Amino acid sequence: MLRTDYGNLVRRVLPDAKITDFWSRIQHVEQMPRRLADAAAMELLELTGELIRRRSVTPDDAGCQELIAALLAESRFSTEALRFGDVRNLWARRGDAAPVVVFAGHTDVVPSGPPGEWLSDPFTATVADGRLVARGAADMKASVAAMTKACQRFAATHPEHPGSIAVLLTSDEEGPAVDGTARVMELLDRRGELFDYCVVGEPSSSERLGDTVRIGRRGSLSGLMTIKGELSHVAYPLRSENPIHALARFVKAMTAEPVDAGNAHFPPTTFQVVNVSCDAGAPNVVGADLNCRFNLRYNTEWTRDTLARHIESMLDALGVNYELQWRVAGEPFLTAAGRLTDAVVRAVREETGVDAELSTGGGTSDGRYIAPYGIEVVEIGPVNATIHKVNEEVLVADIAALERIYFRIAELLLLE
Repeated sequence: MLRTDYGNLVRRVLPDAKITDFWSRIQHVEQMPRRLADAAAMELLELTGELIRRRSVTPDDAGCQELIAALLAESRFSTEALRFGDVRNLWARRGDAAPVVVFAGHTDVVPSGPPGEWLSDPFTATVADGRLVARGAADMKASVAAMTKACQRFAATHPEHPGSIAVLLTSDEEGPAVDGTARVMELLDRRGELFDYCVVGEPSSSERLGDTVRIGRRGSLSGLMTIKGELSHVAYPLRSENPIHALARFVKAMTAEPVDAGNAHFPPTTFQVVNVSCDAGAPNVVGADLNCRFNLRYNTEWTRDTLARHIESMLDALGVNYELQWRVAGEPFLTAAGRLTDAVVRAVREETGVDAELSTGGGTSDGRYIAPYGIEVVEIGPVNATIHKVNEEVLVADIAALERIYFRIAELLLLE
């Protein structure tokens, strides 16, 4: 039921010191839509604040999913709490027919950093100049609130809708990401409950809401390498193999020219060394072993196996004596132009007037665990300029606009 006691509602979302000028801010910020004064939009703001107040630092969900499940159950979604280890996941679905449209996201956030550097308590939703400032504001409590309210509104507006609409949430996206979306997808696959379309609420936008929609992501392959040398005196370099010099040969070869030329959808593969350690404990001794870690963000020209073999062949050709373990954070994926991309681009244009750029930039997301099952995946969410930073923020107007975008995507995919 919609609450109409806006004074009490705002007090639950904003600290007392911010209440006095809240309404004047709404009236004078040009980007603030008029409909923000409506009960539904205020409930959306309230839900965002409720989620932010739950200090869900990964992998702790802190009650976020229980709150979301209760709201969706009111709209006749069947809800299922899925716990793997310390990780909580939520699968909520309305309908039992195809096609199935899923809104996916995460309730966990990264640590806030020094609280004293924030405008206010990082786990209190503070509105200043039309911006909501808090940890998780953009990544991704606002998206979770928007998709929840969009699903509720869709169910209320189209109670006899064809197909199915669902929500998938995890508290293990910002952490190891082992017991979250990956485990849920394995379970849904075993149960024959896979879906057709997935909209991930990651903060994809660059400058303004909707300007960038992710249709794929690069793969991430890390190498944990030990280069074997010989403990020796620095005054006799010809009598030993210096592992640091061997690493230098490898880095030079990897950076002399691009790993590949990229393709129509992805930039060239990148290579970065992120950690090096080789200390013999004395300034006149060459260390015996060097340990390092490097990462490759790679495109669809490679699989993890073909890229790993390429790197190992290069090391062999350089005469490096090495031991190497590979860690894969995700394979690259790409959603081809089709019903999902068309619906997202159209919804963004209708609600914001922005023509979205379809991009594969950025890091990894949980889309990497969904796309391999043959599911079309896109990411659309708030501006990402402040995510993981002190004073992370999202425009209040963008939260309402994002709910409208999600609602319209569901309509386009299930009703047209």
